[in-house]
Amino acid sequence: MEDPPSPHPSLRSGRAPEGGPFHHLTSPPVRVWVWTAATVALVVVAALLWRGSDAAATESTTAAPADVPPGTPAGAVSEAWSADGGPLPESIVEDGRVIVGSRHGVRALDAVTGAEAWHYTRSNARLCGLTATNGVAVAVFATANRCDEAVALDAETGVRAWTRNVLLRGDAELDSTDRIVLATSPTGVVTLDPIGDNIRWRYAAPEGCRITGSDVGTAGVAVLQRCEGTDAVQLRLLDGFQGGARWTRDLPTDEGAEVRLLGADALLGVLVGDDVQALSAEDGAEVRRLPAADDVQQLTTGGVALFHAGGTLSALDAASGTSLWESPAVGLPSTPVPDKDAATPAALLVPDEDGFAHRDPATGAELGRSRVDDVPAGGTATVVGPVVVYRLADRVLGYR
Repeated sequence: MEDPPSPHPSLRSGRAPEGGPFHHLTSPPVRVWVWTAATVALVVVAALLWRGSDAAATESTTAAPADVPPGTPAGAVSEAWSADGGPLPESIVEDGRVIVGSRHGVRALDAVTGAEAWHYTRSNARLCGLTATNGVAVAVFATANRCDEAVALDAETGVRAWTRNVLLRGDAELDSTDRIVLATSPTGVVTLDPIGDNIRWRYAAPEGCRITGSDVGTAGVAVLQRCEGTDAVQLRLLDGFQGGARWTRDLPTDEGAEVRLLGADALLGVLVGDDVQALSAEDGAEVRRLPAADDVQQLTTGGVALFHAGGTLSALDAASGTSLWESPAVGLPSTPVPDKDAATPAALLVPDEDGFAHRDPATGAELGRSRVDDVPAGGTATVVGPVVVYRLADRVLGYR
């Protein structure tokens, strides 16, 4: 008896019978394999390029504009928050935000709570310097050995205002004043427009000289430089917007004495050894000399130049150098703020051992006080509504 035929054709021959289910199955043409391989390769290369790009290494957030509550600091305050940071801008509050730097980026804090409002970080770059003025935080990053990329971020929202390439040394430092950002290194200085991003001018140290310090203020850009063949340190004042030299003065010093710029406003302050020399912005003439200390600081607000040294805050008339008043202090105030009512003058908030004294800028009279114990020495106090923001060298404290 014969076996019935199989319902499925035999495949032993390796060839499908006519009309079988595999009749049209053939290998793709070679060009299809080539196109597929090329596409895969492009995808892999693109992924690798993205992973190593600045865009992939950049992380940023934005925020609504700052909402600063009205009012002034209370009669008794306490530490409400703290934040470590570095580098820190010299003027740490801009448009109601507290601007703080870290190794790889910038963040802005809510002045009332200390909570982060926005941040901008670059995991593939080092933050060289950070400053804040005219409503923006300006940061310069190094992607290799040089500080070569600058970015400006809206201080309130974190929205990017501009970016540009810069050619700065790896040890460049940033500072700023109204409409001027200053970058300094031992071989020269560069100024940028914080609003329009253009480089205003450059100044190179003369041959045989090295820049040892600089500052920028209402008087312009002050530069300290040491030159071969002389023990004196040369102080030169440059126009802030054009870069031309206004005057040059030699500062005789003892060997090994510290020479450091403190400010560049109506009075230029220079630490020279054991003294602070207050010099006229007009011609560099010395108008006042004060005893110095290791913690010496300077701030000019309105027509008053303030020098803090050794536990004393000395107020000088910024035009003449005449002494106005003195008070105990452990740090500097910032610009005056309105007091409790319109009948009293705007007050300087001076940090001292008992908290923050509200002082009349013209007379030094105490108008009020925000009490708190153990205010650290060497800081600068800035008022943001009911909050005192206190900047130290490596951290920021908020008192409310």
